[in-house]
Amino acid sequence: MRKNFLLGLALASAMTLTTVAIAAGQDGGFRGEHAHHGHGMMMGLNKLNLTDAQRASIKQLMKNSFEQNKSQRQNLRQQRAAFEAMTPDQAGYQSAAASLAQAEAAATQTRVQQHAALRAQIYALLTPAQKAQVAAMKAERQARKQQWEQFKAQHPVSSASTSSGQ
Repeated sequence: MRKNFLLGLALASAMTLTTVAIAAGQDGGFRGEHAHHGHGMMMGLNKLNLTDAQRASIKQLMKNSFEQNKSQRQNLRQQRAAFEAMTPDQAGYQSAAASLAQAEAAATQTRVQQHAALRAQIYALLTPAQKAQVAAMKAERQARKQQWEQFKAQHPVSSASTSSGQ
């Protein structure tokens, strides 16, 4: 039981990080409605009755994926910290901003590609019945999202009541 919990926690943590990165890259910034995109199959793995062999393979794939980009993440973190330590009137501030933007873009591209590769590798480990279950869970998620969108359209939030504090 504890092993299943730890695997689920590791999968959820790793996918949350990549999903946030993907969400941020989709339209130039983070928007809450994108927060769950990409979770589909990854978050549903705990519901698929995976065999011990599948769990071990997935755990190894996740570990390899995380390690593959570790140095790029560390370099990006250092570059971010160096830029944040600068003041806007410092010489080289704009070029540091441009360099950081390029590094962030490259890192996002790498994360999206690695996430797609990881999903493909994990999907390949699933049985046909598990793949069908993944498809059913995805359809359910899409139906819930559509219901939520319809609800929001039928119940718009009044800007007067939210901005006046009443």
